[in-house]
Amino acid sequence: MSDHRCCGARREPSQTASSTSTNSTIDVTSDRSAAARIRRRLVSLPGGPFRMGSEDPDAFPDDAEGPIRVVTVDPFRIAPTTVTTAEFATFVKRTGYVTEAERFGWSFVFEPFVPDRAQAAVRGAVAGTPWWVAVDGADWRHPEGPGSGIGNRSNHPVVHVSHDDALAYCAWSGTRLPNEAEWEYAARGGLDGARFPWGDELLPRGRHMCNIWQGEFPSHNTVDDGHLGTAPVRSFRPNGYGLYNMSGNVWEWTADRWEADSDGGGGGPGNGDGGGPGNGGEGPWTMRGGSYLCHHSYCNRYRVAARTQNTGDSSGGNLGFRTVADA
Repeated sequence: MSDHRCCGARREPSQTASSTSTNSTIDVTSDRSAAARIRRRLVSLPGGPFRMGSEDPDAFPDDAEGPIRVVTVDPFRIAPTTVTTAEFATFVKRTGYVTEAERFGWSFVFEPFVPDRAQAAVRGAVAGTPWWVAVDGADWRHPEGPGSGIGNRSNHPVVHVSHDDALAYCAWSGTRLPNEAEWEYAARGGLDGARFPWGDELLPRGRHMCNIWQGEFPSHNTVDDGHLGTAPVRSFRPNGYGLYNMSGNVWEWTADRWEADSDGGGGGPGNGDGGGPGNGGEGPWTMRGGSYLCHHSYCNRYRVAARTQNTGDSSGGNLGFRTVADA
């Protein structure tokens, strides 16, 4: 399946026309003390040239991972983990920010995760990918809809955040979203051409290295990697740069608009110069890293060169972000 909907559902214009949510310019005041604290935790990367992209036979042709090309990134700093629910809660408490999922009144949830008490809140399934359902009341505080919560997920990645929500957090914290080149450079952890942040084997010596779907999707997850949904952000071994969960767990927004045309040169998709970084808007915007719902049978986009996209106002239970800053 090459349809991007398998990785995450998207809001359609007919679903947003009557909402009070907008994609207008984010107006969040930077918090200097929070920004200083957050930036101190970032990992410094030297940058430089690296081989970006893939000609992997398992790649979806429409994703335009290739060709493999040499791209140079400037030195930058990156968060070792995705933004957690606790960190996002601090941002909301300090600013009063209301996410787009909250303003719309609903978000997308993986259907088997919807609790029985929330079934009445299900609006309906997404055509072609019935495992995605729109649920009234689903948002970052209620990941599976009414009755669910984040009490035991303070160190899990925040989810149900749109691209605009991520930009708002960045504005407050004095950070930004990584462009695709920065993200892939960081995810590779210093390895040249490897499929994953740790090497070419998905299960080196039988060891699970990331949080993806185990078993038969979408009917049965064996939970062999220890996690049914999201995992704590510091789960599994970090890559060579000390970064956690660059594959699996949750998709991560980037600053680049989606491009699916490759010209074989320096202006190919994902080089960090393809219509981004952006300042909000519909997009679509590129996402990286895969999620706990990725499975080799239908979506193997947990490889470091893999990419997909979604509209800027879309949100779901497997979509988060991590931040970067200039060196």
